[in-house]
Amino acid sequence: MLRLFFLLLIMGTLTAHSQSIWNTPAACLGQKPPTDTPRIFALHLLTQKDTFAFDRVAFSADGREFYYPTNTTWFDGKNSKIRYFRYAGNTWQGPYVLVEHYNAPTFSMDQKTLYLEGASGDTLHSIIWQIDRIGGNGWSHPKAYLREPFGLYMFTPTKSGVCYIGTNGHPGKRRDFSDYDICTLTITGNDTTVKDLGAPINTPGFNGDFYIAPDESYMIVSANETIDFHCELYISFRRKDHTWTQPVSLGPLINNGAAHRWGEYVTPDGKYLFYSYGTSPKDCHIYWLRFDHLLEKLRRENL
Repeated sequence: MLRLFFLLLIMGTLTAHSQSIWNTPAACLGQKPPTDTPRIFALHLLTQKDTFAFDRVAFSADGREFYYPTNTTWFDGKNSKIRYFRYAGNTWQGPYVLVEHYNAPTFSMDQKTLYLEGASGDTLHSIIWQIDRIGGNGWSHPKAYLREPFGLYMFTPTKSGVCYIGTNGHPGKRRDFSDYDICTLTITGNDTTVKDLGAPINTPGFNGDFYIAPDESYMIVSANETIDFHCELYISFRRKDHTWTQPVSLGPLINNGAAHRWGEYVTPDGKYLFYSYGTSPKDCHIYWLRFDHLLEKLRRENL
């Protein structure tokens, strides 16, 4: 009986720890929920002196962990860090530094791995890195998950096992972003197969900043890229035959003038859209807005 008591106590503790907080006031660092008008997310929590938050962010499925990149510039990774907050003891704790010189944290479907972009002394290859959970709260050191002689950008897994990535898909010109396209990427043993999604997802010029829903039902893309990488956020829906609808604008509240818009990300509960926005590093921040109603409206209009 005593052994059973302790077993039930441990199970109860684990259940309480992993319980979702999405429908509580603590969700999203306890910030006041936004309307459909974008606003800066947690400015005073994420910004420190000359360091700003930007790029793709990642929430754990239960909403109790939040990971985000920071830097002092857009132009190199010398001062870049991935930081995080964790909800424990009925409060958000952090920020803590997870790793330095990496960015674009992305959870695996089972939540046991974070995929990263960043630090590499390899001039001939692009690398997607991974860190794995250790115990309840720890993470391993980064190790190479995918190493290819072509560009790899915004790696994203999905429930089907197919991954999506921005890439030029051929050796050389890794830093020439003019020929990057959004592609599917399938890993079988030691073989990596890249398949260009083609039109209407990809258009002439750079295609690489995107968010794909875990069930692959829709994709948000940074569209109409200029030579200075100003762009707008558009959405495309996948039909039953696996073709994609013509991308349409997310509207004037989001696309409100010339700016960089990238790092698009939808929270695991499907309620909020996050993205990075700025005309320069000086005014760059992570923005968020209520998204689920807009998503369903656009789905009805385009499917």
